[in-house]
Parts: sequence; structure tokens; C-alpha cells
Amino acid sequence: MGGLIASLIVGGIAGWLAGIIMKGQGQGVLMNIIIGIIGGVLGGWLFGMFGTSLGAGMIGSVITATIGAIILLWLVSKLKSK
Repeated sequence: MGGLIASLIVGGIAGWLAGIIMKGQGQGVLMNIIIGIIGGVLGGWLFGMFGTSLGAGMIGSVITATIGAIILLWLVSKLKSK
């Protein structure tokens, strides 16, 4: 239960930050959480492939998820522009 709540919090923060960085605004609470959680998986996978980590704990998770969410939003914007 605590892991689920932490994932939702990290996802919400990461999605909100990525939305601000990429578009200048957030996407709404639910969309921010979804983008952040998918970004966390993507960021964790990418950093794992390179054998690096941004640290443990909540801050490292938020940074990893935010970077993944930024990449996700960038990819989606490129697919929409075609």
C-alpha cells in the first residue's frame, strides 16, 4: 500500500515537472500521474541500460521519473507532428 502511494506521489510530481518543462504547464492531476509513472519506468529502464543511477530515495526517483517523462513527452510530440 505504501509503495502504491509513493508511486502515485512520485508520478504526480514527475509528470507535473515534465509538463512544465516541455509545455509550460501541467496536464491535470490524473494525466500527470500517468505520465510520471510511465516516465519512471522509462527512466529506470534507460538508466539501467547505461548502468547508472541517480540515487536512491524519493528525490532520486522523482529525478529519474521526470527525465523519463520528459523523454516520453518529447517522443509523443514528435509522433503527433508527423
